[in-house]
Amino acid sequence: MPEKYYQVGKIVNTHGIRGEVRVIATTDFTESRFKKGVQLAVEMPNGLIDVKVAAMRQHKQFYLLQFEGMGNINDVEQFKGHNLKIAASQREDDLEEDEFYYGDIIGLEVVEEAEGTSYGKVSEIINPGPNDVWVIKRRGRADLLLPFLKSVVKKIDIEAGKAYVKVPEGLIDNED
Repeated sequence: MPEKYYQVGKIVNTHGIRGEVRVIATTDFTESRFKKGVQLAVEMPNGLIDVKVAAMRQHKQFYLLQFEGMGNINDVEQFKGHNLKIAASQREDDLEEDEFYYGDIIGLEVVEEAEGTSYGKVSEIINPGPNDVWVIKRRGRADLLLPFLKSVVKKIDIEAGKAYVKVPEGLIDNED
């Protein structure tokens, strides 16, 4: 079985002519994910290309990364617009209890705790403000936007692929 990879950023552009790429981080652990010597992979249409971080610095809201052996803009031009990933085996356990990686949550089936009704699966996680919001894809209905709060998300069972919730009254319109 091939190793699982997790997205840690998106390469949005090159920066200068010395082979730096401009990255928008999609990880909370930028210091450890982008530090010198870390092995990453660029997700290209024909597969993953392994790269090793040679240098990292922050510039405005971006992280500027340079990869070993790629000291010229021509070496990294092909990476523009592609995702930057880390292998699951390199992922450190830097989470507290009841904290999860987005990649572990996306794809979970969301089930009402009391009745066992399935609402659908988490398709993405957005962060519009003080807490994350899960986007639940539902068949034939509008997406359900579920806030990630202890009062709403009661239990997450990664092994079973389910999240048990108590949806607040009024959050779901009566669509029947």
